Amino acid sequence: MRSRVVLALVSASCLALLGAAPGAEPVPLPATMADTGGGRQLIVAQAPDTGATTGTVGWWELRDGQWVQAGSAPARFGAGGLVEGATRRQGTNTTPTGLYDLPFGFGTKAAPAGTRVEYRSVRESSWWCQDNDSASYNRWVDPLPADCRAAESEHLVDYGAQYAHALVVGFNYDRPVRGRGAGIFLHVDGKGATAGCVSVPEDAMRRILAWTDPAAKPHLAIGTAGGDTAVTRY
Repeated sequence: MRSRVVLALVSASCLALLGAAPGAEPVPLPATMADTGGGRQLIVAQAPDTGATTGTVGWWELRDGQWVQAGSAPARFGAGGLVEGATRRQGTNTTPTGLYDLPFGFGTKAAPAGTRVEYRSVRESSWWCQDNDSASYNRWVDPLPADCRAAESEHLVDYGAQYAHALVVGFNYDRPVRGRGAGIFLHVDGKGATAGCVSVPEDAMRRILAWTDPAAKPHLAIGTAGGDTAVTRY
């Protein structure tokens, strides 16, 4: 997790826009970022500002040293807007900004054809533990362990539409900080703001899963497209 990537995402992309000569080819967004994760694939989720709940998701790949956009889709963010990942608090319905890896995919539906990432099938016994007191905090569990309260967790099968297809976002995942938040995903749009995840239409989610290549070390960058001062202080 690299929460400070957002500064580069915001300020450098604005500078590239302001400094481009008339008629010049626009600079690909990943090329303006100080850190793209070191891989050959990058998904960029952008909101207009930190208070927005809608924006766009674009996915890019590095070809012969040049970033090329492979697709884009409308996106939704948390009902509470966006906030710096390192200071996020659980239960705020905010989407954490930053640069994250994508540990694995899952879904209530079968993996789209061509999917290469690890993809777990959601069963009746599948949960995402969000209980701060559990040893399994911010982890997929199947079945629910005794120390993880169901009332503090997500029963994944109950979200058949949103979790038809999803990618786990590596926010607070490697070394979870209790109270920072759990269960942040890139998933199918449920036709409204999320509880902190990023969502896209189902067709786009299927295309992203079929496109994502673990060998290319894909990452997800979340930030704003404008110069909001709350973001540029990160």
